[in-house]
Amino acid sequence: MDGLVTTFKKLRERVSPLKEVSENTSNLAEIHGKRQSLDPFDDRASKKKPRVERKEATFIRDENLKLMKPKEARESKEPKEKREGKAKKENRENKENREGKEAKDTKESRYEEDDENVTLEVLEEMHKLEESFPVLAEKYRLIDKIGEGTFSTVYKAEAMNGAVLLGSQMWKLPPLQKVLSKKGSKKQKNPLVALKQIYVTSSPNRIYNELNLLYMLSGNSHVAPLLDILRLHDQVLAILPYYQHADFRDFYRDIPIKGIKKYMWELFQGLEFVHSKGIMHRDLKPTNFLYDPFKGKGVLVDFGLAEKMPLSYSLSNTRSSNTCPCLSKDKSIARTHSKRLNIKAAYPKLDQRPPRRANRAGTRGFRAPEVLLKCTNQTTKIDIWSAGVIGLSLLARKFPLFNSPDDIDALIEILLIFGQEKLSKAVELHGCGLEVNLQSAVSSSFNGNLIKFLSSILHHENENESLPPDSVIHDTLAYLDPKNHVLLKPTLETDATDAQYEEYKQKLEGYTDLKHLLLLLYGCFSMDPQKRLSASQLLKLPFFSELKVHKDDEVVL
Repeated sequence: MDGLVTTFKKLRERVSPLKEVSENTSNLAEIHGKRQSLDPFDDRASKKKPRVERKEATFIRDENLKLMKPKEARESKEPKEKREGKAKKENRENKENREGKEAKDTKESRYEEDDENVTLEVLEEMHKLEESFPVLAEKYRLIDKIGEGTFSTVYKAEAMNGAVLLGSQMWKLPPLQKVLSKKGSKKQKNPLVALKQIYVTSSPNRIYNELNLLYMLSGNSHVAPLLDILRLHDQVLAILPYYQHADFRDFYRDIPIKGIKKYMWELFQGLEFVHSKGIMHRDLKPTNFLYDPFKGKGVLVDFGLAEKMPLSYSLSNTRSSNTCPCLSKDKSIARTHSKRLNIKAAYPKLDQRPPRRANRAGTRGFRAPEVLLKCTNQTTKIDIWSAGVIGLSLLARKFPLFNSPDDIDALIEILLIFGQEKLSKAVELHGCGLEVNLQSAVSSSFNGNLIKFLSSILHHENENESLPPDSVIHDTLAYLDPKNHVLLKPTLETDATDAQYEEYKQKLEGYTDLKHLLLLLYGCFSMDPQKRLSASQLLKLPFFSELKVHKDDEVVL
């Protein structure tokens, strides 16, 4: 036992701290060598050496820096050009890494920025929707409210599962996500969608009609496809793609004639597809046509008021008389629309005239004359009139162009531009009469002369000195004669230089575009729906000949 105690004492003496090493130790290698030579369990007394106490971190760092000097010295022996090449390569790699990280951070922070810009009121609305619709949070994350109407509210959302159901075959990620996506990156962000909450006050037939039409219209790049549908009791959510677009009010005064051409081309291509299915949009306006002026792409949205045109309407359109089929004595034709709306016919007690009941859906300022006159034989031509109003708003740089509070004032606004004679014929076409007591309005009418109308608006704005020097309105004014109300065709002198000839060619091209645009608008504004051009006919006009040859995605703004 005593021998065992003695052995432990010896071991304790060997592993106990010894004298500190001198403070003026020259380098870390020497210290390291002394530590390596210590062996507390070595029985050879001759190799006993004092243990080194751990030094401060600053001292060790300094010593490590000294040990690195030989390596740097070896690298400095390389040729200068080689060292500079390595430095440039490292800088380039560091820059690429920083840019990739910034792109990733930008992409990931988009949702955070959206969340920061959302008002408390909207956040509360979205929270209530998620609470009342538990299954929603499993598939989609609401980001912001982007639209609100009479029958629905539209939210911007993120698809949490990264996929969509019905329209996944035809829908691609929005352009913004393509730009921010890093090449070769395995991780892809979830796509953005537009979530449309249809109010429970809407009738089941109306909700079914909208969703059914959206499903029928899937498969065209100019119409927003239906991606998914969520339903819980009486609540219905329609999932549509989210499209990058600009507010119409932000570009309608600055877009040149070439831009108007691209805008109308995209719009009529969408209408051509919709009308080919026998469907009327019924609420065509700038907010229902999402357009990106930088990419020249547009998409038709919001088919909440859309209807499928009955076959009897298309058959009745082949008329030869000066009356509309809505006056037909055949009740199967004249009152088909009333039956579809499930409206019971009723007669005033002392009035022998049949009642006039028709769909007056749409937004004020964009309704066609036959809608204002309650024609029961409305066709896809009502959308063409609305498209003409949009085109004239772009050309006149005035929005809204019509802003009447009721149907009577809306007819007066149409009279001021197109004249009493044309409006009277349109009224008689539907079995109505027109009596105007406002002689001042009649005398100041433009009588359908769109050149006179444009000249009056734009020259008045120019005389008030409210136009900036670089406004595109000056380009249009150069072709308008304020006195004779005709287009001024550019001329070329016989001894013109090459520079003058090139300038003449540009002016002649602008003159031709303006002339063809006016021709297109006249085709949209025929008072007789039967004579109004269709979307297919409008796309064949000379105004779009340039786009039919060169189908590119150039920036038009």
